[in-house]
Amino acid sequence: MNRSDVNNLLEQFRAGNLSRRGFMRRAAALGVSAGAASVLAGSVAAQDATPSPVVATPDLTNAASPVASPAASPVGGTGEVIRSITREEAEAEIEEFFPFEEPQSEGGQLIMTLTTDISMLNTVLVSDLYSGWIAGFIYEPLVGTSVVNGRDVPVGLADWWEIGEDGITYTVKLHEGVTWHDGEPFTADDVIFTFDMALAEDSQSPRKGTIEGVLESYEKVDDLTVKFIALAPSAIFPSEALGQFGIMPKHIWEGVPAADWPTDPGTNGQDPSRVVGTGPFKFVEWVIGDHVTLEKNAEYWNPKFTPVIDTFTLNVIADPASVIAALQTGATDVYPELPFTQANPLRESNPELQVVDYDTSDFNYYITNQDPAKGLVFTDVRVRQALQYALDRDLIAETVFEGFAIRADGTQPVLSIAYAPERINTIYTYDPETAGALLDEAGWAMGGDGIRAKDGQRLTFEMTYSEGYAPYEIQVPYMQQAWREVGVEMVPVVIPFPTLLEDDQTGNYQMSLLGFGWDPDGGQDIMFACDMTPPAGFNLQRYCNEEYDALVQPSKTELDVEKRKDILIEMSNIANDDAAVGITVFLKDIVGASPRVHNFFPNGYDTVWWVTRAWLDQA
Repeated sequence: MNRSDVNNLLEQFRAGNLSRRGFMRRAAALGVSAGAASVLAGSVAAQDATPSPVVATPDLTNAASPVASPAASPVGGTGEVIRSITREEAEAEIEEFFPFEEPQSEGGQLIMTLTTDISMLNTVLVSDLYSGWIAGFIYEPLVGTSVVNGRDVPVGLADWWEIGEDGITYTVKLHEGVTWHDGEPFTADDVIFTFDMALAEDSQSPRKGTIEGVLESYEKVDDLTVKFIALAPSAIFPSEALGQFGIMPKHIWEGVPAADWPTDPGTNGQDPSRVVGTGPFKFVEWVIGDHVTLEKNAEYWNPKFTPVIDTFTLNVIADPASVIAALQTGATDVYPELPFTQANPLRESNPELQVVDYDTSDFNYYITNQDPAKGLVFTDVRVRQALQYALDRDLIAETVFEGFAIRADGTQPVLSIAYAPERINTIYTYDPETAGALLDEAGWAMGGDGIRAKDGQRLTFEMTYSEGYAPYEIQVPYMQQAWREVGVEMVPVVIPFPTLLEDDQTGNYQMSLLGFGWDPDGGQDIMFACDMTPPAGFNLQRYCNEEYDALVQPSKTELDVEKRKDILIEMSNIANDDAAVGITVFLKDIVGASPRVHNFFPNGYDTVWWVTRAWLDQA
């Protein structure tokens, strides 16, 4: 053991350039025992309590000073009361971050066109993105996501919340003077009623399980105060419990059993008098398959976000080419589904149009069936790693996705609080030689036909993917060729998406090509924890690592933002080192808009939040 080498490792660890896991591994390679390495690592943490450097991403800490780990208190709390950022502070951040123009005109109709219709108007029941957009303009949650940096902020009906000394008591202060669209006052009774119905035994809310996983109880304190008790200290309690849906009016819905909410005329829009929220827009009509229309709530309680336009209409046109044509002719103002294959040509042919691309939390990836009972080749980590090294993922980003993507280093996407590519242990750069060496090491020898074999078994498998997604027409043949160059035979099989999903969930597949999206909070155990195989979660690949699982609970209960980031990055390193899944690229989204639309600021946190600030050039 060379003392200078150990000291160098300690300095890297202290500077944050080496994870605890990486330190332990390298120390072991130098001959340091696990116990001694653990002591050394602990001494560094004790000597230097400052957060380790991370990549320059939006700051997700709240206005209060960083809090201590729950472990510092015998009851698991912080030992101090923590106040969230206030509404005024959250709104000030928005005003400072975005270069809003003062409206030069008021009124008019803003038309947004999609190729898919919404499914419902009920904020408690909604599960698809576009219905969420419309419901979100009508109904408001207690807590929302900051469009500046993705953190939980009181931009809904709460002015602030406070975490008690025990780390589990959340006191939420509601905004005074809020009224429903029909003029009735909003109070804590509406909050209690909405949670009662969402968590009822016969509730059809898709968020019921999420909330029950973190929330123990709740009660009204007074007309403007509600107290929530978490099951345990949780870094994600505000989003997991308080921000899952908008609040519904008790005076309209209290006579309807939870089981009947899906068919209620207030859910399907047949009775507009039942679609009553507190939001900046009021519901007018929904003509299924054609359009949804909202009108300005002129009496909206928050003047800063009272709409400038008169009406917002969501049109439905099934053919993407027709939507692009409508955008070019001015028949529609906004197209939020702009295909990346059309973005650059549209910029060149219509330079006056606004074509905005932005980072998201979405990625393209493939899964390999690692169920030991299946006896497939993917249980060997070296095979999974080799498959990653054999792909030129920079090329995939530039050619398949035409530059609207970047190579994925690690598992945390760009908008995650734990996105830190410089702290990732293993970067799967394009390296066919390393891929070949790993396969050699795993015992897969090159065969005379160019395909590797081991114990009489050829290294061949099927990869299923869904029909109808244009990028796959380029991506799949490239992956097939790249893997064949290192002696691996992949046989593409295209199937309908419902069949693909069913096969993946039941484990009836070998490899599958998919897409996925995360929330910015960084939690990914639903995909990588051992017990998150379907139907419990999205661990479709049946991956399991006890070291990863040991960090799941700390990642949920650690309240110190920087410490939690460190845990999440460490978890990402474990899954990435194991090549648990094959993430190819992190994706961007693209939105197109007419030049007559001003204050147009879609981003990866919220595509449509800017609509309340938009103003239009009048013809």
